[in-house]
Amino acid sequence: MLQIEQEIKSLKEELVNMGDLVKAQLHKSKLALKNFDKNLAREIVIKERRVNGYELKIDRDCENVLALRTPVAVDLRFVLAVLKINSNLERIGDIAEGIAKYIIHTETKFATTLLERSKVLQMLEVAISILEDGMASFEHENTILARSIFLRDEFLDEVNSQAIDFTKGYLVEKPSEIDEVLYILSIIRKLERVGDHVKNIAEEIIFYIEAKVLKHNKDLQP
Repeated sequence: MLQIEQEIKSLKEELVNMGDLVKAQLHKSKLALKNFDKNLAREIVIKERRVNGYELKIDRDCENVLALRTPVAVDLRFVLAVLKINSNLERIGDIAEGIAKYIIHTETKFATTLLERSKVLQMLEVAISILEDGMASFEHENTILARSIFLRDEFLDEVNSQAIDFTKGYLVEKPSEIDEVLYILSIIRKLERVGDHVKNIAEEIIFYIEAKVLKHNKDLQP
């Protein structure tokens, strides 16, 4: 195996491992929110350091491949895609940490009615699902799976677009829950951004496999 092939194989393994960690962080944030588990939330905050460590190492390894191996064609597209996917994964990790911090700082457990009517737990399920498929499409070079993410992300956009109206209506009924409602509103905003980051990941996967640039080109998206 050529040196560049070995280094690209290592990059892929590192990014898959980072993706596994970020998926676990997002899944734990859902459990912590649902069960109001402050200990699990603190674990998420602590493990965010590992996410950051992965990002720095992958960035450095990509820079070394670009500088020392001067990759071309599909190898170059792969390294550039890894750089961008790496950045998006780190931001999703930040969002999982942000959700965890809300749970840590909230004194009152989120009401079951609030969690259900806001659809925030459903958002988390969708976010986790598309992230899992995004990373699976990277690992197995499956652009069909990557393209499926664009439509499934629409649920996150829809809930986010309705969030202000939901907040107003809920607070009319239960004004005493204002702090908790505002935290949920912020989490909804964060989860919409998770969808954006996963779409970015899908675009990069399609770019390196098919050499099609989807960013800012909605005609090429399904």
